[in-house]
Amino acid sequence: MYVIVILALIAGFLALRLYSVLGKRTGHEQEPVMRPAEDRAKVTVLQPGPMNQGSGESVRLADGFIAAGAENGVRALIAADRSFDVPQFVEGAKSAYKMVLEAFWRGDREELAWLCDPEVQASFEESIVAREAEGHVLDNRLVRIEKAQIVEASVRDRIAEVVLSFEADIAAVTRDREGNVVAGSLTDAVGTRDIWTFTRDIRSADPNWKLSETDEA
Repeated sequence: MYVIVILALIAGFLALRLYSVLGKRTGHEQEPVMRPAEDRAKVTVLQPGPMNQGSGESVRLADGFIAAGAENGVRALIAADRSFDVPQFVEGAKSAYKMVLEAFWRGDREELAWLCDPEVQASFEESIVAREAEGHVLDNRLVRIEKAQIVEASVRDRIAEVVLSFEADIAAVTRDREGNVVAGSLTDAVGTRDIWTFTRDIRSADPNWKLSETDEA
């Protein structure tokens, strides 16, 4: 009996973690604080952020969170799901970007499983297996996220889809089984630009968004 209760609590905790990252508008906006890798098992810490009182949808669309040409899609998404908040989502997506990258670098299959849909998870798994077969370990570090912006949004058959462009600096090192550097450098960060797609069924009681596609720009 106690074991069942504990497992239920753990399942609820995992379900809430991604919601705290890619949250909904509640009227009291909160911004996630970036967590070091060693704190990944803790609940994401959120610090209250001020609301722009009186700021309408047009102001939100002009805040730099949305690329030119994506406004209509975002408006359609907001019309279909009034709880969707653009700044909150973009900030949360930045945290999700960091979490997914770090989980992939560590080879953390469990964390990838609840952050990604099955197809993306399978792609990550294939890369992890190949890396492990070579005896390679990634010693990578996300230095900074320079920019995150919605470049496309849509709602089809109640499935919301948001595409974001991430510009980031990453320091990457690959080591062998003995810890020797095979490639890369932790002192020289490389600029990257990724296009990631997040999806969610807005009819579902599950508030979580899943990473459904990744690509390099």
